[in-house]
Amino acid sequence: MSLVGSYVALSKPLVSVIPVFLLAWLRFGIGGVAMLSWLRKPANEAPLTPQTRRLLFLESFLGNFLFSICMLFGVSMTSAVAAGVVMASIPAAVAMLSCLFLKEHIGMRTWTAVACAVAGVILVSLSKQELPAPVLIGLEANLSSKNTLLGTLLLLCAVFCEAAYAVIGKKLVGALGPRRISALINLWGFVLVMPLGVWAAWRFDFAAVTTPTWMLLVFYSLAASVWTVWLWMTGLKTIAASQAGVFTVFLPVSAAAVGVVFLGERLEPVQILAFGVALLGVLLATLPARR
Repeated sequence: MSLVGSYVALSKPLVSVIPVFLLAWLRFGIGGVAMLSWLRKPANEAPLTPQTRRLLFLESFLGNFLFSICMLFGVSMTSAVAAGVVMASIPAAVAMLSCLFLKEHIGMRTWTAVACAVAGVILVSLSKQELPAPVLIGLEANLSSKNTLLGTLLLLCAVFCEAAYAVIGKKLVGALGPRRISALINLWGFVLVMPLGVWAAWRFDFAAVTTPTWMLLVFYSLAASVWTVWLWMTGLKTIAASQAGVFTVFLPVSAAAVGVVFLGERLEPVQILAFGVALLGVLLATLPARR
């Protein structure tokens, strides 16, 4: 989750150079090359069932394709710090979906954590400092405000895509190994985004991309498609999905840290308050219960 938070923040300079659909396609392509050997079925693994195939498709469509598109467009319209605060609601979203689809028991304290996460999102959405660029008066300012609201809504959509990714992943690890899951859902992501990626690549000037940007793209691709997926699926083999959702707190923390340290952003008072409320929700969800 710390790696996810870092590439959520670092995707902001990438989307300023590379179109979103092309960036997503390149990410899946680079990740696919790195995981070619992981596609092979191990001898001790059962053949794919129709249900497993459907789950693999949904895992990639929601957790890879839609999450990447919503997250990249959302970050391009807001800031890395704002993205980090909105992403703080992922633990609450995972808890709700775990209750609905996995029938995991969710206590009152977890529902209180849900309320805190929602409050944090509302606070950051109302923050007037979240305009992505200095704006003038009149229609231009109004358009920028609408873009910021749209960016926040896209980030919220990414939150629920990530929550669905955690819940579906819990069902997948019972049938497949973490490496093969990582490779198969990345392959689906590459296929899903290919039409839009080819369309964006047709008009893009690749020669204009600098060497540091290519290096950042390689790190982004390996972190998003290989390392984080394998680590997450390996962890899901031993703990409940709702408990795993708690660890997503490291996503907004690292995203905000990268935004402040490397991208020159600063935490506004309202953002600090929103971050504190969201983290309070995580604290409520993780404290050990009384015996």
